[in-house]
Amino acid sequence: MIHSSIWNTLIKSVLITAMMTLPLSGCISISGKNEEFDRSINTVNLIYYTLGNPDQDLKMVNAKINEVLAQKIGITITYIKIGWQEYNDRINTLISTGTPFDIAFTTDYSSYVQRGAWLRLDSYLSSFGKDMYDTIDPVLWQGVRMEDGGIYGVPTNKELAVRMQWMYPESLVQKYDIDITKYNSLESLDPLLQMIKEKEPSYQLMELDKDSQNFFAMYGYEYVLDKPLPLMVRSLNPDAQVFNIFETEEARQVLDTLRSYYVKGYINEDAALRESQNLKREERVFWKAAGGGPLSENSWSKDRGYKVVAHPVTPPLITTESVRGGIMAINAKSAHPVESVKFLNLLNTDPEIRNLFNYGIEGVHYTLDKNGQVLLKSSGDSDDDPVSAVGYEGVQYTQGNWFILKTIGGKFPDPLDKWDQFRAANAEYVKSNLLGFTPNLTRMSIQVNLIKMVWEKYYPSLMTGSVNVERVLPKFNEELKQAGLDEVRVEIQRQLDAWRVDHP
Repeated sequence: MIHSSIWNTLIKSVLITAMMTLPLSGCISISGKNEEFDRSINTVNLIYYTLGNPDQDLKMVNAKINEVLAQKIGITITYIKIGWQEYNDRINTLISTGTPFDIAFTTDYSSYVQRGAWLRLDSYLSSFGKDMYDTIDPVLWQGVRMEDGGIYGVPTNKELAVRMQWMYPESLVQKYDIDITKYNSLESLDPLLQMIKEKEPSYQLMELDKDSQNFFAMYGYEYVLDKPLPLMVRSLNPDAQVFNIFETEEARQVLDTLRSYYVKGYINEDAALRESQNLKREERVFWKAAGGGPLSENSWSKDRGYKVVAHPVTPPLITTESVRGGIMAINAKSAHPVESVKFLNLLNTDPEIRNLFNYGIEGVHYTLDKNGQVLLKSSGDSDDDPVSAVGYEGVQYTQGNWFILKTIGGKFPDPLDKWDQFRAANAEYVKSNLLGFTPNLTRMSIQVNLIKMVWEKYYPSLMTGSVNVERVLPKFNEELKQAGLDEVRVEIQRQLDAWRVDHP
């Protein structure tokens, strides 16, 4: 009978010999682009949440992304897309419950920073994230820097100013010889809308939804935080005071005009109830407002399925809101901060991985034309017009640097110099005097929540013309006061005055 210690020694010897003869699958094969990783041993998996409807082919695209990521930086991701209506609540739940994840697109950047949710990135941006820091426009980094001087998110490198633009069907513009540059105020639209109502009764004249647009920006105003807190400042006035926009003459003018248009039948009747949504294909709408940068009418034409033309009606102004329109952040509790920064660094600097996230897999979700432009695969009923993605679709503003994306071809092609035009436009935009200012309202969370409840009660109906302004506006303002808007305004003014001393 073999003694137990001898038996153990024999077993160990056999195992060691067997292990020495196994292929070194967990090691890197020094073969350039063909280096292989055993993902179960060598890669770190990151959990990544972003905005967008879950796609039929999301798992397929995720697998391809992981193949490329593992090869380039030894990282894989679990790619989770959450729909527009559920996204905010899901992220809030993840953070509140401490559920593990690594990276997320953030829709409420400043408040989550103030809650301690996002990782401070400054030290990483000089090391693992240096390439993306050097690539992304410095103005964007300025815009995401918080009141403590720290950077807690990676901004999407895109247009610096998101201007409100009014779009119209090109066919009607040409048919009636309309000069769309003449229409820069809501009031100016009245005779044009009346003419279209009489001559083109099949068209919805104006399309609005419950979220509406920031019509006050046409008068040079910007929100100090966001719309549910209706406190605004004149962007280019270095000494501008903070006030409730709904107590101003400009707001009353906007509301009265919208009300008259609703009564005249210009505005869709369900506007106050309609959720914000993408443009519907082939929908016959004469006027629609949307935020966008240069050449936005190209993507809007693709969405509509017919050619639209557009004209900007707000100033070319770089605001804190515009530069924070697309931010990816790292969970402050992530177990893999370095790997998360490496992932974001690659996403913002590597064309292969960026285009994969945006368009899916070449040959499956798109092909390239002779100019190297993307032709999206389409459903069977639109083979002659490959504009609507099938199987997978990235949400461009949520996933990093635009300037390394391929441009779109097809029926409504992007110009080949699209990104040069974006750079030229960025160089001409003007900075707001409030760029980078973020009020800290953590001590006034009760008032902020009450104000939001009042805003949700009145804003959609007022800003779509659905109710009598004379009767409803005073109630709105009175309930805002009762919720604590004046106290919040005073606190923001105090913080803004102090901030201006440090940012002359």
